[in-house]
Amino acid sequence: MNGKERLGEFLQTRRSQLQPEDLGIPDYGERRRVPGLRREELASLAGVSVSYYTRLEQGQSLNASPQVLDAIGRALRLEEAERLHLHNLARSSATGPCRGRRPAPERVTEATGQLLEVLVHVPAIVTGRRGDVLAWNTLGHALFAGHLDPGAPDRPAERPNMARLVFLDAHTRALYADWPAKARAVVGNLRLVAGRYPDDTALHALVGELSAKSADFASMWADHRVTACAVATYEMRHPLVGPLTVTQQTLIEGPGQDQDQGQNIVVATTEADSPARTTLALLAQVSPQYDSARPGTRAASGSG
Repeated sequence: MNGKERLGEFLQTRRSQLQPEDLGIPDYGERRRVPGLRREELASLAGVSVSYYTRLEQGQSLNASPQVLDAIGRALRLEEAERLHLHNLARSSATGPCRGRRPAPERVTEATGQLLEVLVHVPAIVTGRRGDVLAWNTLGHALFAGHLDPGAPDRPAERPNMARLVFLDAHTRALYADWPAKARAVVGNLRLVAGRYPDDTALHALVGELSAKSADFASMWADHRVTACAVATYEMRHPLVGPLTVTQQTLIEGPGQDQDQGQNIVVATTEADSPARTTLALLAQVSPQYDSARPGTRAASGSG
């Protein structure tokens, strides 16, 4: 699918999700052949001509101005991350067909590695822009993927991918009491990344794989929802220590200083003096300790 098609599909899908009554548009008892707003209704709300909006949705109009895109975004009731995604899609459609390029190997930057080293008492993982786990500390491994080899992130061919784990791994699915909420957040963030990096062939391959293997993913992907995974609270059900509520936060959200890295550090925090804080401390005690600089080896000190 090229940039024009992606833009048109996004606009058409989001238009179909808006109900006229929610926007104060009378329907006079008419039965609509298709759900959502008509093109002329959306064009009127955005202050553009019907013919122009139709050409834009059909991929026949290029170089839409930021002002027009913002007006359409407001008419579609898009949130900030969704408006950014709309601009990314329009930019991609204007540059013509993307040449798929071989993605550069992802490595943990020195600054990110230093930050991970000091997060000793907080579960933390470093992910690349496609959700591949590039590194994790002991608690991050224990909380999110204790059933996997702790040294896997250091072997590119074996790196866990968070989207694959959420949709295809039974252990990870069982971790979240409200799995659909976690799944929607993963898909929404992946949509945002796909708009930002339209020529990333590895990302397109990941989406294709998940669509083929998971009906849940395929359904959520078709919704065109976009989410920036910055802060979210989840109730987790850990097989070793039981339930705990954590707030997952993205400390470094790509693209950062290095446009090609797009690395994130995701940490899981708990409220002070809460049962979850006690549960997390218990997890630290019962989890095997290993040296994050030499994955797969026991640490020289700790609770091992």
